[in-house]
Amino acid sequence: MDSLSTASAVLKSQRQRLVRSGTADRVTEILREQIIGGLLPPGTRLSEETIGEALGVSRNTLREAFRLLGHEQLVVHELNRGVFVRVLTADAVTDLYLLRQIIEGSALEIAGRRGDVDLSAVLAAVEAGERAAAEGRWQDLATADLEFHQEIVALARSPRLDQLMRRLLAELRLAFHVMSGSATSSRSFHEPYLKRNRRLVRLLQGKRYAQAAEEMRAYLDDAHAQLIAAFRPGESEAAH
Repeated sequence: MDSLSTASAVLKSQRQRLVRSGTADRVTEILREQIIGGLLPPGTRLSEETIGEALGVSRNTLREAFRLLGHEQLVVHELNRGVFVRVLTADAVTDLYLLRQIIEGSALEIAGRRGDVDLSAVLAAVEAGERAAAEGRWQDLATADLEFHQEIVALARSPRLDQLMRRLLAELRLAFHVMSGSATSSRSFHEPYLKRNRRLVRLLQGKRYAQAAEEMRAYLDDAHAQLIAAFRPGESEAAH
């Protein structure tokens, strides 16, 4: 059974979310969740007929949702072939990490200038990751790690930065599928960063924001190098 067939039953369970608002925005939200959650992995062809039937929406609504997901870099439209969940290249991952360096390092520096920083959400994300690791829930650990980085950016208190970071991390989820072929590979990628997350919290609690920004940039350099090493030579976004 292919990924879309497996996802169909889950999508049907989401139909109740469309009762009040059968808009393309709501359909986009549902499909985005299934893509970044791994139910619709990179390379999956998104059938208008199958998804439209599962969600009970028109083709026009679905096509608008696909267009919005395309703007978010989560799907690609191929002439005479259809719509596919995007498969990231190594170059795309490098570009994402360049943007992360700018956003996350700057967010910490901005937080330092503000001074009155609430770290409760950052700390909660770290603790959620530590619990997931202790219980062997490696997918949940990956989610908690991304939440940690989202909350780091939230320290800058900029709604536009928050929105940009959410979209960036959703796209990055596609790259993490390279590391999710087994529990071992997923664990080896995410678990080592738990201690680094905790160290960053300690630096922030000590109001050492400049040092935290430097640590974050080194952290992202290491994560980028590790992720790029997992990509096979010659992999391309057009390979399905």
